[in-house]
Amino acid sequence: MEKQRKIWIAIPAMNEAAWLPATLNAAREQEYQNYEILVCVNQPETFSSSEKQEEKCIFENNQLTLDYLKQQKDLPLQILDKSSRGKGWAGGKGSVGAARKYLMDYIADQGTDEDIILSMDADTLFGRNYLASVNEIFNKNPDINGLSNPYFHRLTGEEPVDRAMLRYEIYMRNYALNLFRIDSLYRFTALGSAIATTVKSYRFAGGMTAKKSGEDFYFLQKLLKSGKLYLHNKQVVYPAARFSNRVFFGTGPAMIKGNTGDWESYPVYSYHLFDKVRETTDSFALIWNRDVSTPMDGILQAEKTGIWGKLRKNASTQRQFIKACHQKVDGLRILQFLKSEQQKLPYMENEILLRNLDILRISISSLAKHSLHEHSDLSGVSTATLEEIRMRLFEKERYFQEIKPETSL
Repeated sequence: MEKQRKIWIAIPAMNEAAWLPATLNAAREQEYQNYEILVCVNQPETFSSSEKQEEKCIFENNQLTLDYLKQQKDLPLQILDKSSRGKGWAGGKGSVGAARKYLMDYIADQGTDEDIILSMDADTLFGRNYLASVNEIFNKNPDINGLSNPYFHRLTGEEPVDRAMLRYEIYMRNYALNLFRIDSLYRFTALGSAIATTVKSYRFAGGMTAKKSGEDFYFLQKLLKSGKLYLHNKQVVYPAARFSNRVFFGTGPAMIKGNTGDWESYPVYSYHLFDKVRETTDSFALIWNRDVSTPMDGILQAEKTGIWGKLRKNASTQRQFIKACHQKVDGLRILQFLKSEQQKLPYMENEILLRNLDILRISISSLAKHSLHEHSDLSGVSTATLEEIRMRLFEKERYFQEIKPETSL
């Protein structure tokens, strides 16, 4: 019989009283029952006595959440209170990254090596077989360090919310698909609501680093650099599409900025920039013998000079050297390169997107093509067109995840 690993569901919650009940209901409906939920209700300690209306409201909302959680007697549930007076984050500091680390460290102290830590958000839904699917993935792939689970934001019926969410998903999926296309080792999408790892792998990777935003991205990089990541699951998680400023960057803040027309931080990267990334990584075998110019030299040399020589000095074989190069030219460096180079291009968003769709061999309707040709950026096209493009990208990403389900250094 399949091993029934214990799954610890780690949920950070700040100002989530309206959203958390639906997430807990999704847990209630799971076919798989060997799980425990940990919710860290949190905010900076200063919020508990603040006169600022927003901070005061968050504190009060968190107290409602704590009261609600204490009433849930039918769930295997632990409450980690970092919200009540005297228990918030000290020094006015705190973030979803701090809460996620607090939760996962707590689980790593309590759990056994084979237990699974499932990172979740308080506003995320999932099907009744999700926990079973995660257990099955780790049982069938005992050598993986973690799972980056597929995701999908459902439409809300609110035009501004849906437009912003679809535009952001197009940004994310274009990025991920081009990384798949060039066989990048960093072809994962980082969502805190869609990550799983084992207690053993969490400890081995050195745990999560608390960051104000992006803790999920850095954590997945850690897992990849210490082993294998799995990228495919038939079960999809459904984060909420909502305007939210709980973090400094990510889906919620991107949607807020995008709703004002500001997508500068989330462009549709041109496919040929990804080809330059591949040209760089394909050069690693040559660089083992001598320095070779690469398209990414500007980003790498800005960090420190003599990077290749230092890596050669610390590697005894070409294989070790190539792995060290991939460790250095990681997902963060790739993203920095894309952002830097994109700014140098004449930016015609829709033209870039159309060309990317062709390169990725993704077909869209003639009506959608006409709409893209008619406008210079996605703000001019209909929500229906954005949804069609999102769906085609989603389907292609699912295909790539299935045929290339693992990535490792």
